[in-house]
Amino acid sequence: MDLKDKRLGLTPHRIEVLNTLGINTAEEALSYYPFRYDILNKAEPSLWKEKDKVTFEGTVSGRVTALYVHGKNMAKFDVLADEEIIHITIFNRPWAKQLKDGDLITVTGIYNGKNRVTAMTYNKRSLDEQAEITPVYSVKAGIRQKTVRACMERILFAMHENIPDVIPIRYRRKYRLSDKETALKRIHFPNDREEIHQAYRTLKYEEFLKFFTSIELMKSMHGASAYKEPRMFDQRTVDQLIASLPFPLTSGQKKAVGEILNDMSSPSPMYRLLQGDVGCGKTAVAGIAMAACALAGYQAAILAPTEILARQHADSLRSLLSSLSLKIEVLYSGQSSSDKEQVLKGLQDGTIDIIAGTHSLIQEGVEFHRLGLVVADEQQRFGVAQRKALREKGYMVDFLLMSATPIPRTLASTLYGDMEISTIETLPEGRKPVYTKLIRENSFRSVLNDVKALLDQGHQLYVITAAIEKNENYDARAALDVAIVLSSLFAPYRTGVLHGRMSSAEKETVMREFYDNDIQVLVSTTVVEVGMNVVNATGMIIYDADRFGLSQLHQLRGRVQRGKDQGYCWLLTSSREPSTLERLEVLEKTTDGFVISMEDLRLRGPGDILGTRQSGLPEFLLGNMIEDTGIMNAARQDAYEIMMDPDHPDCARLLDLVREGSRNNAGYAD
Repeated sequence: MDLKDKRLGLTPHRIEVLNTLGINTAEEALSYYPFRYDILNKAEPSLWKEKDKVTFEGTVSGRVTALYVHGKNMAKFDVLADEEIIHITIFNRPWAKQLKDGDLITVTGIYNGKNRVTAMTYNKRSLDEQAEITPVYSVKAGIRQKTVRACMERILFAMHENIPDVIPIRYRRKYRLSDKETALKRIHFPNDREEIHQAYRTLKYEEFLKFFTSIELMKSMHGASAYKEPRMFDQRTVDQLIASLPFPLTSGQKKAVGEILNDMSSPSPMYRLLQGDVGCGKTAVAGIAMAACALAGYQAAILAPTEILARQHADSLRSLLSSLSLKIEVLYSGQSSSDKEQVLKGLQDGTIDIIAGTHSLIQEGVEFHRLGLVVADEQQRFGVAQRKALREKGYMVDFLLMSATPIPRTLASTLYGDMEISTIETLPEGRKPVYTKLIRENSFRSVLNDVKALLDQGHQLYVITAAIEKNENYDARAALDVAIVLSSLFAPYRTGVLHGRMSSAEKETVMREFYDNDIQVLVSTTVVEVGMNVVNATGMIIYDADRFGLSQLHQLRGRVQRGKDQGYCWLLTSSREPSTLERLEVLEKTTDGFVISMEDLRLRGPGDILGTRQSGLPEFLLGNMIEDTGIMNAARQDAYEIMMDPDHPDCARLLDLVREGSRNNAGYAD
């Protein structure tokens, strides 16, 4: 319902306030939940402790002294409460000077010890008339909490008995949940903590149920009912290929290969996520899958985020699959016209078996003879529309996404609920962990000798910054400034710079020169997080490490452990925040990507960690996938049960809502 609807009875001022908060409908307003609650501390003054937030009733004793200090209005007065004189200081309440000796007031503020309170608010109602619990909303400057609460009260009153229940009755009874209207009343205007708890249980469950029902709906629409021609390959040839590899597969790789090949030989299209830590061997698994696809008479394509990574994939696949007579090519925008023409012809007539490429693969004019498998490397780097465009180059194509941000399987099944999941949890034998050191200053002077020794031994160095150039609004080391300093400090070694504002051709030139060891020190923003496999680069310095997420830092340091030589990563930070330092210390203590990504998910949420895949997903306003596993698992099971009998009238409202959302976010399903 639009906020201007006369049935709501909102004044133009209140509508303007809600619009300023990004709220345009009554439904959006009711979902604008408080971010915390103020709960009265009615303890007697004798029980107060320093820094406690306290609320008490008393009478003004004596005169109010009004002052103007450092540009602020300040008032001082005494209040007699429980036979104690409490000395009050309050700022920016010029009307406080109108208080008179003997006035009854209730004060809320912070206790500073020695009967001194810095007041936050006061009013002339008795303590018994104060709300026990007061919701606090996220607001912008100039907007009063009182106005937002009045809007919520008005909308709830106007929509009485017109708030639909989405949760089927059988599940409301099973879990003793509230109806939707009661839950909204309790979350916006609770009488006690138990009502808040009950409201949260109901609304969290509803969020998860809608999410999992949408996932189950997508599965039924895009998976189980679809038929594809099974990929029939010679298993003995695949086994011989695996035996010919220059390294043995780990148990995790073997399991993943088995799951993927089983999907490919089935009559249903594969839609699978292959996840694992940095260096666990996902590319080898994907290579075996692409070989099996080619042996079955189909073409395979791997989509990479950068030109240099696409070329590296083509080179590594030629080496990996050298025992088979397969034609493997690469396609990217920087190719010569004649080379590109030859590749396009080979894709169309079927003489190319496997292609590695960038976004160029999804352009018009790229036609496949018989595309059977698409692999998306670093899947979070591609939007759903791009992945969908490549899948549509063939008919009922098998799809494998690879992610180096590993998360525990139970959580992965939530975030990627419409996909099957293969997880490689073991690293190849002999793989060394990156040596990581946290330096509590934004300078590497304390390890300068170590860094110079690394260069003198013939190795290369990454230097990562959070900014491209100096910005007074963003206090962080800038790549352009750092490059100038290091080019002198590390002379005669050559220093290069890489950042997102450079053209694709410029970036590719710099990356190629670093790959060929023509550049020994590369100062870069996070564009190197993916897209480069430089075995000789064994050192990394990261300025302002506190500005990056843990998973991103883990991905970055993974660049320096690509070969047999020991990799070193130095994390620099000038932060003195205990929580920040504790977070960064995780990287010193562990190289387990599962542990690191879970900590990142807990702190930052899935949207930041998993990238564009999450666009189109329902927003979890209250639900927390790390903390609410019980509610989440129940909702997942119930959603599955609902889709077993989708015509049940009790589920009609839920399914109508989910179908409408699926139409709006159709791209999510790829």
